[in-house]
Order: sequence, then C-alpha cells, then structure tokens
Amino acid sequence: MTSVREVRSSPADSEGRSNAVEVHGLTKRYGDLAAVDGVDFSVGQGEVFAFLGPNGAGKSTTIKMLCTLAHPTSGRASVAGFDVASRAKAVRRHIGLVFQEQTLDDQLTAEENLRFHAVLYGIPRDQIDRRIIRVLDLVALTDRRTDLVSTYSGGMARRLEIARGMLHTPNVLFLDEPTVGLDPQTRALIWEDIMRLREEEDVTIFLTTHYMDEAEYAERIAIIDRGVIIALDTPDVLKASVGTDTVALETSDDESALSSLRRAGYTVERTEGGLTAFVADEEAAVGPIVAAAGVPVRTVRAHRPTLDDVFLHFTGREIREQHGEAVSMFARARGARRS
Repeated sequence: MTSVREVRSSPADSEGRSNAVEVHGLTKRYGDLAAVDGVDFSVGQGEVFAFLGPNGAGKSTTIKMLCTLAHPTSGRASVAGFDVASRAKAVRRHIGLVFQEQTLDDQLTAEENLRFHAVLYGIPRDQIDRRIIRVLDLVALTDRRTDLVSTYSGGMARRLEIARGMLHTPNVLFLDEPTVGLDPQTRALIWEDIMRLREEEDVTIFLTTHYMDEAEYAERIAIIDRGVIIALDTPDVLKASVGTDTVALETSDDESALSSLRRAGYTVERTEGGLTAFVADEEAAVGPIVAAAGVPVRTVRAHRPTLDDVFLHFTGREIREQHGEAVSMFARARGARRS
C-alpha cells in the first residue's frame, strides 16, 4: 500500500488527470486541539474521493477549510486551481457544497429554491431554465419541481440539495455526510444520483462519511482519525493490505483435514476454533476446500477483508454506527429501483 507520507499533491495524478484539489500540510487548531493535523493529499479531476472516519475525526473541518468556511491555521490548499486562503471568492464560484444539515427553504417549491440559488451564483438568465431542468432530471425530481419542499421526504430533500449544488456547474462537489440519517434504501438511491452526476457532468466528488459501504463508491479513500490521515489508497489495495480472503472450518477430525488440505496445495493453519485456509477468492474456494478436507465438515465460514477490517487494523477500533442503521441493509438496498 502507498505510504501516507508519500502521498503528495502534484500537477496531475497517475492517470494523467489534472488535480481538482491539492492539500499540503493543512492544519486547523482550536486552542490546544488540532482538529486537522498537517494532512497532505490530492484529488484528481473527475475522481470520487472519500474521507472515511468517525465523528470528530476531522472530516468536516477539512471540508470547511477547502470550501473557505474556515481559515487554516497553517499549511495550504487549492481547489480548482485557486488557493483557498487568498482566492476564496474564486474557490466558491467553482464548488458545490451539500452540508450535513438541510439548508433548503421548505416554504418554497423545488424550482423556487433553485432559482434563488441561480441568482446568488449569477447564472445568466437565459441559462437558468435549462440548468434547472437538467439538474432535476439528474436527481429524478422533475415531476416534483412545483411542489413545496415541505411536502418532500428526507431523501427527496437531500436529492434536491445535491441538484442545487450542481446548478452552477461546479468543478468540485463537496458532500459532507450526504446520506446521514436516511434509511438504507434511500441512501442507495441517492448514490445512484451522485454517480450519474459524476458520469454525465464530469464533476469531482469529494465526500466525507462514516459508512463503510458508502466509501466503497470512491476510487480512493483517505482514512482519517484524530485529525491525521493514517491510510490512503484504493479500496481494493487498502483491503489487501490487511490480509487475504479466508475460509474457516470446523471438522470431525481437524488433524486429518489439515493434512488433506495441505496435500491439496492449500495454505492452512490450526486456529482455536478449527482450521483457517488462506485463499485468493473465498467464495470460489469454499466448495473445493470442503471437498478436499476428506472428513465431514461441521461449519464453514468464508471471509473477505472489508473496510471495517482496514479501519480496525490502522486504528485499533471500529467505526460505530451512530444512527441505528445496519450497513448490510444498505448493501442489500443497492439494487432497489426508484419507486
């Protein structure tokens, strides 16, 4: 895995894309507390980049500095090529931002909220209608454009906020915990919208999250804890860094099974609960391993490293869900269709 100390901003990433975000030694202190402590990273144009960490890790503080809502104590950062400290107005013109808290006027319609935003950002009058139609279509809210936001569900309001953030065609869309507090199925539908924005508008997506499944959408993930980036790489590389897939067995005769599996070419170890085989693909290996054991198998458990394992490996603890939602439910809801 790429060392965090080697991750530095540069004019272009490894795929030749220009960088939409560059950060060098960025720090934010509140008295003796370092909320963000000298972080370094870059985000390529068109990339989906995630900050993964628990509440209080420094995710939102970093976004606030990148969006010019908080001034860095030290270090420097640029967004869309503009320094966040010296070119704050230019940065704001080139970004969209979706806050954790809803900021829509629920006594206005969706269209009225968007028109107000268009005026604030100085969108030319002859382009406003076209842009409103475009962004509402991207988040599947065209048929609700004249309804008051007060009649929207939480998920619909969130989708409208994302549409508003895209109205002025930003280079970078910042999403601060974009689906927090929503049910798993709604979270999955919102991510359909976000990925459509990325694909059709070529916008860079920078999100913060404490949901492991949500981070899987990112091309690269920075794990941040106590204000420090402790790991940064692709999801696959991060998961590979903590070990291979495993198949755990309990058999009627573990000693015989151990010998049989090793003769069959498997790497197997004795564990307190039985045997553990280390494999490249846990799903594909279960059947052949059971067959090769040569004795009756009482239980079998397959495991592939997850981002939970990665976070536990680097921090020594897990990210606790804070809203009572089961992550596995979100995974199952990914295939849901919009009603």
